Amino acid sequence: MTFLSLTYGLFLILVLGIYWSVREPWWRLWTLLIASLVFYASLQVVYIPLLFASLWLNFRIGQAIGEPPDWRIEDWQFAQQDWNRRRVQLLWFGIAANVLLLVGFKYVPFLLSSVGGGLNWAAAQQNASWLDENLVVPLGLSFFTFECIAYLVDVYRGAPATQQFLKFSAYKLFFPKLISGPITRFHLFATQLKAQQFPKPDQIVEGVWLIACGAVKKGLLSDNIGTFVDLCFGNIQRAGSGDLWLATFAYGLQLYLDFSGYVDIVRGSAMLLGFNLPQNFDFPYFSTSIADFWRRWHMTLGDWLRNYLYFPLGGSRQGLQRTCLNLMIVMLIAGIWHGAAWGFVVWGAIHGLALVVHRLTQVYSDRTPSLKAFWLSIPGAVIAWLITQLMVFIAWIFFRLPNLKDSTWVVQHLWGHAADAQFTQKIYLEGLKMERPQIALLLWLIVALMGVAYAFNRGLKLQINWPLKLLLVPLFFFLVWMLAPQGSLPYIYFDF
Repeated sequence: MTFLSLTYGLFLILVLGIYWSVREPWWRLWTLLIASLVFYASLQVVYIPLLFASLWLNFRIGQAIGEPPDWRIEDWQFAQQDWNRRRVQLLWFGIAANVLLLVGFKYVPFLLSSVGGGLNWAAAQQNASWLDENLVVPLGLSFFTFECIAYLVDVYRGAPATQQFLKFSAYKLFFPKLISGPITRFHLFATQLKAQQFPKPDQIVEGVWLIACGAVKKGLLSDNIGTFVDLCFGNIQRAGSGDLWLATFAYGLQLYLDFSGYVDIVRGSAMLLGFNLPQNFDFPYFSTSIADFWRRWHMTLGDWLRNYLYFPLGGSRQGLQRTCLNLMIVMLIAGIWHGAAWGFVVWGAIHGLALVVHRLTQVYSDRTPSLKAFWLSIPGAVIAWLITQLMVFIAWIFFRLPNLKDSTWVVQHLWGHAADAQFTQKIYLEGLKMERPQIALLLWLIVALMGVAYAFNRGLKLQINWPLKLLLVPLFFFLVWMLAPQGSLPYIYFDF
């Protein structure tokens, strides 16, 4: 069952009908849980017992961390110290258990292959190849793990631990966000559950509007762009420098439209069920610094990295050198979290280095009034935007081609490399039935539409009213049905 399918539409309508027909919170939680299990079973039923085992472990650890100290002990200072020590041990045990689960399924083949290649150890490489071919990673495991760690840390920091396994299970397995987020905290979900009411007409329209917008982004735009990206990056040895630049630009748009379209459908589905999930994108390609980019791109992941990794490492409170080191560590972990390949590590390192350079530039600019004034001017903002987006898009090459042999080849041939004689004929004319300038024009038209949306949303503070949204929804679905490529491409972030 995929989000862009008639099956999901019927499934969502059925769940909504049952969910809002019952009034008791207990029955609603059961409805959410059963619906989530049906949804996950349609994709990967074999790992449901594993998810429940992980859920139970995190639930029990959270309860143990949240238990108050025993004040009946006469030596209350000793009791306090023992209580704190026990909570720290439980927290580290919970984090280690979640990380080991993620490493065991996602990174063992990569680690064996890397060690085997470095030490020329044939047995390790053979085992890595066998595991890579036979071990299927549970869908959504990375997001599932991060949410569990966030829950344990929140409880350790003082948030109440839930005493209801049903509520915890319904939150963790909530089907709209289960596979690829957005990363949501338990206590936000629980708070909304308490104050839940049937959506108002404008909220219903907004939910359907988000689903329609997500369908357009994914089915109409991202999948059509993805056809070109797959053809070009699947034939990199024959592509010219201009083709590689165009494919890199196209992939950046495809990734954004694919993931933000997914999040729109998720948020729209959740809104119809009475939940307001966090926003995950805020026009990231209009940011003028890499720090601003990470405040707008995959916002819930950025929030997780800041709250559960960057701040515990010391953040920016321990001097400039330590701040730069923390930024580098955080982005390396963000890179490897996305996938078990050296290309993701390089991608994370590029973003970490960019954040370090930005921080150093910011410190120097604060000491130099003329330079600070320049970055605040229109020419300075344009230059900052160009530098930021150039770095972001070049880094996407390592994200799209995590095999370093392929990605480094592309980077080395971005300038002065002519295409194979048949590349234009086979890829553009026969495969896409369009010429390269036409594809470039369509991509820039998409950027222009994004710019118009950005200007209305952020500049003029204007929104489409809900009656007009209601009129546009059927048109959007019709366009997706007519113009989306046959056999939609899988969501990119389902692999992470």
